Amino acid sequence: MRRSSTLAVAALTAATMAFGAVAPVQAAQGPADLDPTALHEAIAVHPGDGVAGAVARVSKAGQTWHGASGDLVTGKPVKDEAHFRIGSIAKTFEAVVLLQLSAEGRVDLDETVQHYMPGLLPETFEPVTVRQLLNHTSGLPQDFEGAPAPPQDEVIDNRFDYYTFDQVIQQTLRPKGRPWPGPRFTPGTKQEYNSFGYRIAGKLIEELTGHSLKREITARVLVPLKMHDTSAPAHNVQIPRPYLPGYVPDSKGELVDVNEQGGNPSSMISTTVDLDRFITGLFNGRLLRPAQAAELRALPRGADGRLLPYADGSNCNIGPDKGSACYSIGLMSFPLPDGSVMWGKTGSDLGYTSGVFASPDLNRRGVYAVGTASSDTNAASSIGKRLALAAFND
Repeated sequence: MRRSSTLAVAALTAATMAFGAVAPVQAAQGPADLDPTALHEAIAVHPGDGVAGAVARVSKAGQTWHGASGDLVTGKPVKDEAHFRIGSIAKTFEAVVLLQLSAEGRVDLDETVQHYMPGLLPETFEPVTVRQLLNHTSGLPQDFEGAPAPPQDEVIDNRFDYYTFDQVIQQTLRPKGRPWPGPRFTPGTKQEYNSFGYRIAGKLIEELTGHSLKREITARVLVPLKMHDTSAPAHNVQIPRPYLPGYVPDSKGELVDVNEQGGNPSSMISTTVDLDRFITGLFNGRLLRPAQAAELRALPRGADGRLLPYADGSNCNIGPDKGSACYSIGLMSFPLPDGSVMWGKTGSDLGYTSGVFASPDLNRRGVYAVGTASSDTNAASSIGKRLALAAFND
């Protein structure tokens, strides 16, 4: 869990390149048509990629391509319908639940965390709104900030550990044996990707509804969209079969399949088909009313109307907005060279990197997942870049 707040940012540039805009698969291909051979080659695993296998699904204008590469470690095939851990893509599910609660009048996005959960934040923190939790402008510390990074063998051995929201919040804000962290910046002045804000958001959902986050996501998203292969497994460490293997090397260099792992109440498992259903339902009005759906593509701005700066000036955005905020509530924007913008979310769990993106009109959609075979968080970049070139080079 300590890795989750940094993995998504570390993989941002590479991972967002991995979504797909595909052309039709048909006998007579035109200049904008999908080349299935090129796409299969794009997700093929090569030695040195630091990747064990990959699955992908790309769609355009109602036509779809999907594929999978085999497990390079064992030599076994990987099925297109393989399950994988989606990491921070689960944040989008949390955001949807809170946006629905906002539409129901049960939460005000511009009201503070201190109002809804008095005493949760230490007094050293200025007021933080629910909106700021969701669009990464809270200035809150990161998960377990200040804790020493554990050795890789310890990460592997402890992968079955499960943390409740209360445990994450307590061990982050009021840790024992080290100084309590303070705010990283004044809320609403900058953007910095922050998983800890979504731990608080998950607890807020449970406080507002009296139900577990798993129950709310299941009832509000999974059931309506018939996402039968998606789950928030909570304490169950197993992943349904078939699954995409994800490996992490131990101190001896031996690869350990870490598909079974714990996490927290927002940890989720899905498939490329189900995540395509999710992004489609997100943009076609199945999940959100128009006012709430607009929040998905509203990047945070200052009083001057300009996009807020990204905290460390990194390439969260490109082009004229380079160094500016690129995250909305629950999603991130990714401008394309032709001037269009895709919206979606990347995610990383131990052994896994994934992403789901779509154009607002749903003409272009893509989902991918990579099982790693390296401790390098950017190991999936080569497959992501190849897939993007194969999908968009028309």
